Amino acid sequence: MHSIKRAKAWDAVAITIVAIMAVLSLMPLYWMVVTAITPPTLVMKLPPDLIPKNPTLRNFQDLFTRKLLGRWTLNSAIVSVTVTFAQLAVASLAGYAFAKKQFFAKNILFWLYVGSMMVPGQVTLIPRYILMARMKLPNTYAGLILPAVAAPLGVFLMKQFMQSIPGEIIDAGRIDGASEIGVFTRLVVPLAKPAMAVLGIFTFVGEWNDFLWPLVITNSSEMRTLQVGLSTLQEEVPMAFGTLMAGATFAAIPITIVFLIFQRYFLKGLTVGALKG
Repeated sequence: MHSIKRAKAWDAVAITIVAIMAVLSLMPLYWMVVTAITPPTLVMKLPPDLIPKNPTLRNFQDLFTRKLLGRWTLNSAIVSVTVTFAQLAVASLAGYAFAKKQFFAKNILFWLYVGSMMVPGQVTLIPRYILMARMKLPNTYAGLILPAVAAPLGVFLMKQFMQSIPGEIIDAGRIDGASEIGVFTRLVVPLAKPAMAVLGIFTFVGEWNDFLWPLVITNSSEMRTLQVGLSTLQEEVPMAFGTLMAGATFAAIPITIVFLIFQRYFLKGLTVGALKG
């Protein structure tokens, strides 16, 4: 009896700690939204109001008056969506090959490729730019998209997931006369939807939030992505903190929508294999 009470007490403590950590982790997002709807004259008020007394959309109105905001948003959408679909195609095909095919030096090639994840992106920044410059791709959509198409993380994730697909299913498809493309598109891809959803969300969020590469590869205001474009608001004097937070809130909306749409597959993909065996 005492052990049951002790266990319940520890459960209550654990839940309390997790709840506190959740609140602390959400505070920056909450403060971003609060600042975005706070009147500009009260943004720098000390002490700040945790709950705005006179909420307003004036900061958003000021944000939407920026004539290039729509173009920046469109650029981010084009780059993020294109990279996501391209990376899903490349990663799923490569993951299938590494998981279910036999070829010379397969394991060596796989670990060399995956090992490139250990190289910081800043190290390859200049070589990537030189390569894009030689291909005459700076300040173009191709220059923004191509370097991110074949990310090692996607190949690693898809390969690990596809290893869990029973080989008997693939053999049965071949016995029924399906071609290799047919086996992949009709059998492997439907089974790999959870992993593809996880990879798709990670890729979209990463590309939507990417700042450094779009900053380096673009040199005109019209080709900036949303994150790079919003950063120019910091150059204004005086700096409009409310407008900055309105921009950050606006930029977070697509990510939230994507996660809410695919959260069922996302959670399933994260737990696949957890109960295996």
